[in-house]
Amino acid sequence: MSRRDQILETAAELFAARGFHGVSVAELGAACGISGPALYKHFPSKDAMLAAMLVGISEELLDEGQRRVAAASGAEDALRSLISWHIDFAVERRALIVVQERDWQSLPAEARERVRTLQRDYVDLWADQLRKLDGALTLDRARAISHTNFGLLNSTPHSSRIPAGEMREVLEVMSLRALDIS
Repeated sequence: MSRRDQILETAAELFAARGFHGVSVAELGAACGISGPALYKHFPSKDAMLAAMLVGISEELLDEGQRRVAAASGAEDALRSLISWHIDFAVERRALIVVQERDWQSLPAEARERVRTLQRDYVDLWADQLRKLDGALTLDRARAISHTNFGLLNSTPHSSRIPAGEMREVLEVMSLRALDIS
């Protein structure tokens, strides 16, 4: 893992615990084992760090989702793979979900728009597969179903009270049922 990625991971944990505005640059540096000003070698500002964090995970979700859809044998296989991928994200990177929920408004406007665009594309990736399974679904309804499923999966930071392996099983069963995939 690069130093930049370590800084982002540490920042995500701190922001999730105390909020973006509740963490100083000096505290971020100390948590990373460097001085606060040394963070500026990697990011021009704390805002830029938040932007890199949330744009980065949005790009990662979409890129991996696209790879999984391209490798799938059909829509059901694609949705199963998307579910698995999103569960991995939700269980392993809970802090990013909390930061996205809590600190969205702190994102600089350009980064906020980039995240919105990436997230719309990710939703549409799921919606397209749902519509392939059910030709009667409108795009708006398929998007709504996708968003509802994300709500289920992204509840993990608030609902996970069991070991990660068990939580993965619970999320998979519930997501498959919610999407009516047997």
